[in-house]
Amino acid sequence: MKCPACSHDEDRVLDSRPAREGEAVRRRRECAKCGERFTTYEYVERNPLLVVKRDGRREPYDRGKLIAGIELACRKRPASRADIEKLVLAVETGLAEESCSEVTSQELGERVLGQLRSFDLVAYVRFASVYRQFDSPARFIEELSSLVRGGDGARPEE
Repeated sequence: MKCPACSHDEDRVLDSRPAREGEAVRRRRECAKCGERFTTYEYVERNPLLVVKRDGRREPYDRGKLIAGIELACRKRPASRADIEKLVLAVETGLAEESCSEVTSQELGERVLGQLRSFDLVAYVRFASVYRQFDSPARFIEELSSLVRGGDGARPEE
């Protein structure tokens, strides 16, 4: 590992610990030449995940875009960055366990909605309104009614 300060390629590991819920290893290192301390992360390299957009285009999965969308839905809600990271990790873990190489944007959105539904219903509705492209107040009310009924599409008992 090259030192970011002097580019020397010898260092020693001072500390190693699990990161991202065991999905990575965080290592604290010290350069043997200049003494600079720096941190590295080691991950299992997976095949790149492609997202198939609604118009058929394919683009590489971008974790940052997913986090940004969820942060927007969680704005002014009691959700920390760590909560959002955990939610995204759950979505990514599900995809990795299924060995997906491609996922449609619709499927990705549904997986996020599944996580948001049990996390924060206001954030769920916000995300759903953009993701599902509600085009009328009636569609918005329909989604809210579904939540009130329990979300299984069943009508409340009369």
